[in-house]
Formats: sequence, structure tokens, C-alpha cells
Amino acid sequence: MNLAPLDGARYLLSGMRLIMRPGLRRFVIVPVLVNATIFAAAIAYGWTRFADLIAWLQSLVPGWLEWLTWLLWPLFAIGLLVVVFFTFGLLANLIAAPFNGLLAEAVERHLTGQAPGDGGGLRELLGELGPTLLDELRKLGYALLSAIPFLILFLIPGLNIVAPLLWFLYSAWVLAVQYADFPMGNHGLRFREQRARLRQRPFLSLGFGAATLALTSVPIVNFLAMPSAVAGATALWLRELAPERSASAVD
Repeated sequence: MNLAPLDGARYLLSGMRLIMRPGLRRFVIVPVLVNATIFAAAIAYGWTRFADLIAWLQSLVPGWLEWLTWLLWPLFAIGLLVVVFFTFGLLANLIAAPFNGLLAEAVERHLTGQAPGDGGGLRELLGELGPTLLDELRKLGYALLSAIPFLILFLIPGLNIVAPLLWFLYSAWVLAVQYADFPMGNHGLRFREQRARLRQRPFLSLGFGAATLALTSVPIVNFLAMPSAVAGATALWLRELAPERSASAVD
């Protein structure tokens, strides 16, 4: 039996433990604050739009069918929340990306005793700000373009039965790519090279991404999803995917 997906999930749990270490907690503050602020704004926005949504639904339904509003508004409300949280989640990743690179560097230093590259800290962060944001936009474009075939499946009778499962696997893969980029990028790997490394261990990568996806769906706890995934992806890179794998790079 292939246990690689479980091994991938365990790396996320390892990441959750790692970010609680005294030497690493300070690198988690900014990503957590960004996550909390963005999602608080998403909740506030969704709440203010909720009344407009109800009014709009009622205007569409004839008076004699007004009772249908009470059946339809939960579906529209859930749809609105999904869109808002998805959009704001992407924004949170974009803003926190430079700090996630520093976190991945700190985790690698903690696990191996040495940092990738020069380890230039804040000065390097400022110097790499532009390229980092461009990389995030590139990942965003990749995620959006890759989503199109899966979204089309939802519209095809028969095939739409398997569409939710395929969408879940797609989302897990995108999250694995998203967070593995930070440790791999610290070692100079290009985006195409990163995906090739992850495809070498597909079940391991999907297991890690699926666990991350599950964590992001848990309220409050999902504030820790981003730094936990960065730390876990760093351990996964060092132990499973790096050219010279480090046996000591586990929590």
C-alpha cells in the first residue's frame, strides 16, 4: 500500500510543530497577522454584502414564490463566502510571500544548521521583494489557467460526477506547488524545475497539499495554515526532494 500521501500529511504536522519553536516563532508573526487581517476583512466584507444579496434575491423572485428565497439564499451566501475567501486567500499569500521566504530560510537553518544562499535577512528581503512578487503572480497565473479544464468538467453531464474529486486533487497540487516554492526558490530553482521535482513524488506532494487544504478549511486554525505549510514544505524539500537529502531535516 502506498503510504506516501500520509507521509506528505505528516510533513504539514511537522511544520505546525516547527513554527512553535522559540527560534522560529518570530518569523511566523507577520504571516499570521497578514492572514488574520485579510480574513477578518473578508468576513467584514461578506457580512456587509449579505443584506444586499438577500434584497437582490427577493427582487428576482415573484411574490407568490417568495418562500423560495429561504431555500436559495443559503446557497448564494455560501457561494459568496467561497468567492470572497478564495480571493482574499490569494491576496494573503501574495502579501506574505517575502516573509514566507524568510521563514523557509529560518526553518532550513534550524533543521540543517545552515541557511541557503547568503542568508541576507531583512536586507535580502527588500532586495528580492520585486522578483518574489513576480514569482507569486506567476504562480497565480499558473493556478488560474490550470483551473479552467477542471471548471469545465463541472458543466459536462456525466463527467461532472467526478469533477469535485478532480477539483480537490487540483487544489491539493496547487497548494503543494505554492508552498514548496519558498524553500526551492531559496535554492535558485525555477518554477518549472520546482514542479518537476514535485512530480517525481506525486503522491507525497498531493498528500502534503491535501493536508494543507484541509487545514485551511478549519476556522481560526487556518490562520496557522500558511506558516505551517511553509515550514512543512521546507522539511519535505530537505528530506525528500533536495539533490542531497538531509536525514536530519525532520522535526
